[in-house]
Amino acid sequence: MLFWTLAACVVLWEWTMLVRGASPPPAPTRFAGWMLAGLVYAGILLLGPIALRRDPEFGFVAILFLFAVVWITDIAAYFTGRALGGPKLWPAISPKKTWSGAIGGMVGALAAGLAVVKFMGLGVTPMLVIVAAALSVVSQGGDLIESSIKRHFGAKDASHLIPGHGGLMDRLDGFLTAVLAAVMVGLLRGGLDGTARGLIVW
Repeated sequence: MLFWTLAACVVLWEWTMLVRGASPPPAPTRFAGWMLAGLVYAGILLLGPIALRRDPEFGFVAILFLFAVVWITDIAAYFTGRALGGPKLWPAISPKKTWSGAIGGMVGALAAGLAVVKFMGLGVTPMLVIVAAALSVVSQGGDLIESSIKRHFGAKDASHLIPGHGGLMDRLDGFLTAVLAAVMVGLLRGGLDGTARGLIVW
């Protein structure tokens, strides 16, 4: 809880700096709207992981599974895209991302996420494969959403907090959307007390 509270505060600070640094500055109503969106954005980052982790039996596995899917999506997409190239995924928003990278990222995420579940002694089912693939797609969507926000405000990075890597928003953009999707799936299947179980056990 302490870690995600700190992370959410940093992300909200970065969001605020983006909005305040806009040129020309947004009108008061638009500024308020952007700040409300920032609170929601940071709130998801705070509450999503806590909702998954609070399950004493499956919470830890769920977090490991989610991190594996998101991180390997990012890494595999980068290297596959560089190696194969090809048509751009959404050049107006993120000129370097390719369809080959997106597909490679999803394949890598499937392997990593399912390996985590198997290693932790749980069963791998067809539905879990679908969930892992969907979370990989959602993670890549989160990356594109954050890129579009930065482009809107004329910024290359959310901040310079992490030298060479931008800000915390730049590192957690895919995780944020993925954890939101994961919690929604878990809540629908397992309720508030079984969110992690609802995500992992099929």
